[in-house]
Amino acid sequence: MPSKVFSVAIVGLDAQIIEVEVDASYGLRHFEIVGLPDKAVQEARERIGAAIESSHLQSPHHQPLRVLVSLAPADLKKEGSLYDLPIALGYLVASKQIKFGFQDKIFLGELALDGRLRAVRGVLPIALCAREQGFQEIILPKENSSEAALVKGIKVIGIETLKEAIEYLTGKKVFSPSNVEVADFLEKQEYSVDLGLIRGQEYAKRALEIVASGSHNLLMQGPPGAGKTLLAKAIPSILPKLTFEESLEVSKIYSIAGLLDKQKPLINLRPFRSPHHTCSEVALIGGGNPPRPGEITLSHRGVLFLDEFPEFHRDVLESLRQPLEDGEITILRAKHSLKLPARFTLVAASNPCPCGFYQDPEKKCSCTPSQIQKYKRKLSGPLMDRVDLFIEVPPIKYEKLTAPEEEGFNQKIKERVQKARQIQKERFAGAHKDLRARFTNSEMEISQIKKYCQTDFKSHELLRAYVDSGKLSARGYHRVLKVARTIADMEGSGNIIYDHLAEALTYRIRET
Repeated sequence: MPSKVFSVAIVGLDAQIIEVEVDASYGLRHFEIVGLPDKAVQEARERIGAAIESSHLQSPHHQPLRVLVSLAPADLKKEGSLYDLPIALGYLVASKQIKFGFQDKIFLGELALDGRLRAVRGVLPIALCAREQGFQEIILPKENSSEAALVKGIKVIGIETLKEAIEYLTGKKVFSPSNVEVADFLEKQEYSVDLGLIRGQEYAKRALEIVASGSHNLLMQGPPGAGKTLLAKAIPSILPKLTFEESLEVSKIYSIAGLLDKQKPLINLRPFRSPHHTCSEVALIGGGNPPRPGEITLSHRGVLFLDEFPEFHRDVLESLRQPLEDGEITILRAKHSLKLPARFTLVAASNPCPCGFYQDPEKKCSCTPSQIQKYKRKLSGPLMDRVDLFIEVPPIKYEKLTAPEEEGFNQKIKERVQKARQIQKERFAGAHKDLRARFTNSEMEISQIKKYCQTDFKSHELLRAYVDSGKLSARGYHRVLKVARTIADMEGSGNIIYDHLAEALTYRIRET
């Protein structure tokens, strides 16, 4: 009679229970795995045979057995080496070498040839799935146990070898469940750059405060050396820590990408990603075979900084349009589609021209008018319409550069940002259940803009003038209202007044 144990498959950022059925019957020696296994799963038979033999048990390599392994559901692609442990245990049960109760247990782990268990990726979403499906216990490599133990309500047993797994399951050895406290993994926020260290650029700092308060998109333009990159790197220093819900969301992404620190498996600091301008479309938005999260998903709930913005390939930049609008990216494949979260804050930096000194009062621009226009045309209108704030970052004068640091400047800004975020948290806490969870003003949909961004008559007429003159598209109109709502929150105002809207509109004016 076939044996059956349970494992899990990663599907996007979630997981699905997999039934691992193993039948071992006497006949010509043969070992086959069915159920859409990839190359890593197919190679499991060699690792399993060597690991079982190293554990002083009868390997399928030396038995006259026909072994058939079925991974169900059969129409779901099985990827990776995490099925080594469940297949090995299923074989040992099917060949009557061991016996144990498997109904409420999940197994996963890669086997080394000497029987050791190696860590696998995606453990956090796997543990969450196991708990949601009613499983009581998860048995996995010890290296992954801290990550799985973040999920309360399920027993986590970390083991180091196949032999230990067998001893535990047959009652010959007792293992204490892994237990961790979330507070043990919370990192202190320490930054090499903060806004207090940057001299001058008061206008840019004000824009960054708005960006951090409402998670709005920003494009900075200025000559080389003006401080655009430094300003962008200072943004994390004023961002609030992730909430626990956001931490789990971000940690799941990094777990599946294989980037989660095994010693600190909970990310509580907002991601800051800065890919080079030569990166490909797949590297930026995700994809590949098997599909992997790209930079926009790794930046989820954090900041994606794109320096030298126009130097990115045109198709790479245009691929940002959907995630900037929807907060997610849909990756289409021949047999299925995959949705990945991408609710990030875009911060981009650009020179005004290829040489960087167009309209510079001190240095002469060496670019021709056609070169300047070609450079600016790299950024399409639809893409720029999704940017909330445009600012100029001018060169710093010597007096500003050598001015003394204002004590506590960064902390004051951070406190104002946190107050604004708290207002938004309370605002969206009672959002309709049919709406996706929201955290910041930038995520508001049209129905919420209509509810929370009402303006007085004077502000209404100002908006009318901008829209009727063609300076604001319909999308730009809604984005200005979101920014104005954030400015009002920063000042503790329940209503958007004329000054809030006027300031928001100044950030929409850019040279074309």
